Amino acid sequence: MKAGTSLISGLAILVLSWFASPSVLAQSDLELATYYYNSGAFEQARLYLDNLYKKDPSTYDMFLNTLLELEDYEAAEKLVKARLKKRKDKTMAQVDLGSLYLRIGREGEADEAFKSALSELAAGRGPAKRLADAFVKLDQLDLALATYEKAMRIGKDGYGFHYELANLQGLRGDYEGMVDSFMSLLHDRPNYLRTVQNSFNRNLRVSTDARQADMVRRKVLKSSQEYPDDTVFLELLVWVFNQQRDFMSAMPHVRALDERKSEGGRRLMELAEVAAKNQDLETAYECYAIVSSKGPNSARYAEARQAMLKVRTEQVVTQFPIDTAAAQDLSSQYELTLRDLGETPETAGLMSDWATLLAFHLNDPQAAERVLDRAVNMPGLSQDLRSNIKLTLGDILVFQDDVWTASLLFSQVDLDHKEGLLGQKAKFRNARVSYYTGDFNWAQAQLDILKASTSKLISNDAIDLSLLISDNFNMDTLTAPMEMFARADLLRFRNQRDEALATLDSLTLAFPGHTLEDEILLIRAEIAEQRGQFDIALEHYEDILGLYFMDILADDALFGMAKIHDVQLGDPDAAQSLYERLLTEFPGSLYVVEARKRFRSLRGDILE
Repeated sequence: MKAGTSLISGLAILVLSWFASPSVLAQSDLELATYYYNSGAFEQARLYLDNLYKKDPSTYDMFLNTLLELEDYEAAEKLVKARLKKRKDKTMAQVDLGSLYLRIGREGEADEAFKSALSELAAGRGPAKRLADAFVKLDQLDLALATYEKAMRIGKDGYGFHYELANLQGLRGDYEGMVDSFMSLLHDRPNYLRTVQNSFNRNLRVSTDARQADMVRRKVLKSSQEYPDDTVFLELLVWVFNQQRDFMSAMPHVRALDERKSEGGRRLMELAEVAAKNQDLETAYECYAIVSSKGPNSARYAEARQAMLKVRTEQVVTQFPIDTAAAQDLSSQYELTLRDLGETPETAGLMSDWATLLAFHLNDPQAAERVLDRAVNMPGLSQDLRSNIKLTLGDILVFQDDVWTASLLFSQVDLDHKEGLLGQKAKFRNARVSYYTGDFNWAQAQLDILKASTSKLISNDAIDLSLLISDNFNMDTLTAPMEMFARADLLRFRNQRDEALATLDSLTLAFPGHTLEDEILLIRAEIAEQRGQFDIALEHYEDILGLYFMDILADDALFGMAKIHDVQLGDPDAAQSLYERLLTEFPGSLYVVEARKRFRSLRGDILE
């Protein structure tokens, strides 16, 4: 009978607990107080906390906050003062009292309480950090600063609060003080370099605020002179110059770091790469030249020699009209470098670049063909590199109007790399040959295969050619306009610019108002650029934007205008505006990636 009664009682309790409120479920007054406190029911929480605090002083913070929420400031003051009497360490209780006085407008008494807290600060990192954090939370930043200053005075060995002080100075708006503290931090702990860099970018915007960047640069220079053995300051100085895109000023410090750490030019090579990406080709060239000057026995000598030529090539071939004397000198540098390094699989890429210069910029395709014949038949060459050289050789054969031999080479590469990027490049070149020779249906069929396979590997040129053919050629209409246009395009490819323009003139006269008019304007603009006639080029681009804004070449025109202002005219503001316009008005353009990169660079971002 007894066991049955117990069972019934247990079941009754279980049933009651199922329907009970959360307060009934609570197992103690503390849980009830916590439940109500977290729910914002402070009146109910106080009912429990009045008694709980007498038994459990650890509920002090919850009890004090409850009284403050209920605006019972008299009871809150009594609670804090009672705690002051009981505790040996009165520091934080004094802060609580000062915080209460601030809340009720008794600023004088609050100041006294805060001063008392500071006067009773005990030695050690922990007490100082707790007190300073409490002052920061109350926006008493000067008192937080005074806390750290006192902690460093009374510490037996002097406590290092450089990191905390730097962040505090930033909150106070004392950025010079912040930088000074970070310099002290780096002297003690150089591993904080990345943290300091992030803070400078976040708080000082050194990449966009020239005044703040100059202040940081001066202080880092001073620290590097004060602590000449601390290489961390040289690293930070280089970083500051890079943020300002002043790579030339960074170079001597990078060189010093490289030599002090015996890194064999590694840092200079890295700086050269960043400078080149940001179009500072002069600095990039100088960095590579310094590395190459270490001589043939240095580890990066050959790499630096080749990189020098790539940078110089970009300098020469992107300037219109091309400086023939500079191109001839560059060709001589290629010849000298290949003589020094030898014609090997490692320099075969250099031979391909030289051949491109000879054919397309010095109008010597026969010499280019001889160079490439030696390269393509070189033993030990990887299949990928051999195929790349074949593609270049094919381009030069097209330049010489030997389109059928070129097509054969492209077909070989296509067969060797059916599923790869090289195969797709070869297929595109074959499609372009068909386009040049007037076989538009076959060209379009090849381009359709390319688009169906993987759009990510299709070059901008392939997509442009596909659109050109599909928009302007139809078997139900005359083929002559498209044939004339393709012939002019081939003449332009072969640098026969006068003949190309004459062909376009004939096309315009014979077929006025043809759908090819925007494409004709684009070729005229590109030929004008190559001749250094930038005003004429800009006029043609503007005509495309004005007359054919809704057609497929509007983004080409915007990008072309931006590049002229960016590279040729040295007008970064105009270039940045045009890049931004392209990103905004043509977000699906094939030029978006390059436009965004150049826009960010002109804005001051570092492209790493």
